Amino acid sequence: MALIELEGMEFYAFHGHFEVEKIAGNRFLVNLKIEADLSKAGQTDKLEDTLDYQKAYLAVKVEMAIPSDLLEHVCQRIITRIKTEYTEIEKVTIRVSKMNPPMGGQIEKVSVTMEG
Repeated sequence: MALIELEGMEFYAFHGHFEVEKIAGNRFLVNLKIEADLSKAGQTDKLEDTLDYQKAYLAVKVEMAIPSDLLEHVCQRIITRIKTEYTEIEKVTIRVSKMNPPMGGQIEKVSVTMEG
């Protein structure tokens, strides 16, 4: 089993419950972990024998562009999309962090982590 990690992906998106979040948007950081058997790619050195993580990044980018009220919903959509596009994946873990959330005080970020 191998682990592919896409770390620190940054997006400007419009996720949030409050109207100001839906209008003004916010900065989000996303970390993605994909577990799969990549032993064939280790032997062949061919892209077609592994997971193309550029395509995984693009899948995350597409889902981040679709507004949601909850980070949990964003996470579940990303998990579903990745697992649908790559049937050989054993497990996906996603962490979506909203930077400087509007909570009435100084908070660096709030994060939701889900796996599937």
